[in-house]
Amino acid sequence: MAFLPQDSNSIILDAVLTDYGRQALAKNDGSFSVVKFAVGDDEVDYSIIRKFGRTVGKEKIEKNTPIFEALTNQSYAQKFRLVSVSNPNLLRLVSLSLTGEGVDTTNRLVTIGNTTTKRRNLSISQTIANESSIDVELRDQSFIVELSNQFLQIVGATPVSISSQRRASYILTRDAGETSVGGSRLSMTLGSKAITESEFQIYGAQANKNLISTFVRISGVSSGSVLEFEVQILRTL
Repeated sequence: MAFLPQDSNSIILDAVLTDYGRQALAKNDGSFSVVKFAVGDDEVDYSIIRKFGRTVGKEKIEKNTPIFEALTNQSYAQKFRLVSVSNPNLLRLVSLSLTGEGVDTTNRLVTIGNTTTKRRNLSISQTIANESSIDVELRDQSFIVELSNQFLQIVGATPVSISSQRRASYILTRDAGETSVGGSRLSMTLGSKAITESEFQIYGAQANKNLISTFVRISGVSSGSVLEFEVQILRTL
């Protein structure tokens, strides 16, 4: 990862194909087509506005914030995408909550086994603080789930892409119905893959070779809300 140069007033457009984009282009069957784009603010430190005020803080962000160069790894690019909402009175954005089997909500942790308890039924719900309902434009119709393709899978679903780092991406459709505040809910079954003894020795925690720790990332397509949680895979569970 690197930053684009800021030693001139020139506007630089740095565009690259991701690993998945190159795979699609390599098919050479005419199916590759760029039809959408997204922008993000991964580099922006908004605490500057709280520190210096809106006017001065905005100026400091615009003039001094370094910009990342384009990344070819889709797992790292644009972790914080911007969303457009037409409601001028919108004050709060939504967040995602996790419940289900083997879930420790306090530590945002899911435990799963590699023998008899190889599946966990999980539920992801849209929530909002200090509001009675979620704006209709922020109600996600689908979710992007990213996880380690080496250790985990979404049971009954097929990944849309697998990166060179073996991170699988799934696009899952929301459940029917809504939450009490009008939000979307996603039900999915997380499953562990067959993991060998040698893999536990290689990837297991230093203090406990019977445990492999990995992370799952879920993002709402419309709201841009992101939920990340740890998954601990226990060899003897």
